[in-house]
Amino acid sequence: MKALLLTGPSGSGKTTLAQLILEKYPQFVFSVSATTRSPRPNEVPGKDYYFLTEAEFDQEIERNGFVEWERLYSGYRYGTLYRELERIQALSQVPLFVKDVKGTLNLQKKLGEGAISVFVLPPSLQVLRERLLQRSPEPPADLEERLARAEFEIQLAPAFSFLLYNDDLDKALRRLEHLIQRHFS
Repeated sequence: MKALLLTGPSGSGKTTLAQLILEKYPQFVFSVSATTRSPRPNEVPGKDYYFLTEAEFDQEIERNGFVEWERLYSGYRYGTLYRELERIQALSQVPLFVKDVKGTLNLQKKLGEGAISVFVLPPSLQVLRERLLQRSPEPPADLEERLARAEFEIQLAPAFSFLLYNDDLDKALRRLEHLIQRHFS
């Protein structure tokens, strides 16, 4: 299956890049992940995430409803539902995934050679901290967990198809567009 997977630490810019790609390239459609966390004020259920209760998430696991899933920040679970892939296939479009690093590694294995994974690198951990602080108010423990995880995740960057250094959003977008033209045109 052809797919574009964007990954990187929280705050690296993968979601912003994905939104820009979705606006410009109609062959892509956003793959909506499932999560057990509550929606943030600006999030729309079914558009940003499928918000599931713990029991609903467990039911999906029991019926093998997930391509992949894992437990992340503050114990919340995230995953890719098979029915989401089926929805995108029915549209005859290319799924664009925005996932955490571990989820992307698992998804890359399941989807095979047609999946192009892009690891979005922040300029530095200090810049990453600043981005996370600007993004939305988080408990300090969650922020520190995300930063500690970022250090570990950056070490995994070579496991992905491409590395995308996001020091300047416009430059990073142009680099990503070049990759899309080479692999998805």
